[in-house]
Amino acid sequence: MSDPFQVMGIVNVTPDSFSDGGSFLDADSAIAHGLRLVAEGAQIVDIGGESTRPGAEPVPEEVELQRVVPVIEGLRAAGCEAELSIDTSKAAVASAALAAGATFVNDVTALRGDPAMAAVVAGSGARCCLMHMLGEPRTMQRDPCYDEVVADVKSFLRSRMQFAIEHGIAEDRILLDPGIGFGKTVTHNLELLRRLEEITQLGPPVVIGTSRKSFLGAIAGEQEAGDRLAGTIATNVIAYERGASVFRVHDVAAIVDALRVAAATVPAPWRKTTTSSTTPTT
Repeated sequence: MSDPFQVMGIVNVTPDSFSDGGSFLDADSAIAHGLRLVAEGAQIVDIGGESTRPGAEPVPEEVELQRVVPVIEGLRAAGCEAELSIDTSKAAVASAALAAGATFVNDVTALRGDPAMAAVVAGSGARCCLMHMLGEPRTMQRDPCYDEVVADVKSFLRSRMQFAIEHGIAEDRILLDPGIGFGKTVTHNLELLRRLEEITQLGPPVVIGTSRKSFLGAIAGEQEAGDRLAGTIATNVIAYERGASVFRVHDVAAIVDALRVAAATVPAPWRKTTTSSTTPTT
């Protein structure tokens, strides 16, 4: 019996990501890491060439392309059958990644960052994740403020989902991400997790990305990102119980184990199953 969830393993091909920046900057190490994540149970591998940590500076398109395309090509050449996701807000990068073998676009701007992105996704038939972010990475953590965080995030995601559908992206190819840590305080993040069912009511599968994030350290007193596995497990299990379907993480093996225990414990006949496409787009 297949798992009622998907784990998305993170491959940051960047020098400056908050947790593992520089660890997998060359293509060979990134490919090896991606294969390792799949062996640990990742059904999706999310490959990014531009950091979106708080305060991060934009990366030129040509640099991002040089970082991610060889990794996607290398994973496919190595026989990787997992779904490959490109973590980008640039249409040209997404297009090249899809041509190289990706089948999923993870856009932290929810199709706002590049006016050509919606057409690229629609034309490819790829799955796409639309995420809520307040502002941009350089500014998002400067005193984030909401009228009511859950209602505001839900309204934003509803409007971006409608935009995607109006631009030719099939509803069953859309996933939504409330953007934990992207322009939110600790209190905002906890409120979104506490009331996640209100986000899942929108319909599409919900992606959660809490892995190693600073709000976990603020709660547990862990200064180093690599020491936040326990908090990551706790928040992912909580999110699963509240209806999330896809979990974007660094520590795949531990999260897969935790979610399998949660799935065996929490009755969930109402849960949506996620639809995966592992066939490379041409």
